[in-house]
Amino acid sequence: MSDYIFLFDLDSTITTKEILPTISQKIGMLEEMRKLTEATMCGELPFRTSFLKRVDILRDIKVSEIREIVANIPLNYHIANFISDHSERCYIVTGNLDVWISDLMLELNMRSHVYCSRAQVKDDRIKQVISVIDKELMVKQFVQPLVVVGDGDNDSGMAKYADIAIGFGGVRNIASSLLRNIDYAFYDDKKCVDFLVSLL
Repeated sequence: MSDYIFLFDLDSTITTKEILPTISQKIGMLEEMRKLTEATMCGELPFRTSFLKRVDILRDIKVSEIREIVANIPLNYHIANFISDHSERCYIVTGNLDVWISDLMLELNMRSHVYCSRAQVKDDRIKQVISVIDKELMVKQFVQPLVVVGDGDNDSGMAKYADIAIGFGGVRNIASSLLRNIDYAFYDDKKCVDFLVSLL
């Protein structure tokens, strides 16, 4: 048995939709959110700058309402099951806020295996963002061999330091910067998981 640790991006890797654009649809701000998301995924805008702008768009939505929306976003079935079945060896690394994704993390059995951005909440609304995760910095802290799975530009830093880097294009196109740093690309979540299982 190998001793790989498996790190997963959340949006469009575990979920079948981008989370923040899905939430923004509820307040009629989808186009503004989509532009920021696309610019970030393609590497045209730094993740931290973009993320803070996107949080501002959603600031007036109740946190409890966002958590419910996130918990109901469909998941890539095979990837989600792999994570739940092997939770002791899997971690989720996402820029999303802890207060938004907590219910989903509970569902995936990842509550103590998630690295994410953090915020303070007051009266069920975001008071302020405390930290925005740097995925590359986070991945450097792991000492066991790593398998990284993601789809966007902000997953490129993780991929550089992975022993095996995987691009997942089952929901959206794999970012070109990530394609340059991966060992494998999969466009179907079952085929991706079949490969992950072979590494156990």
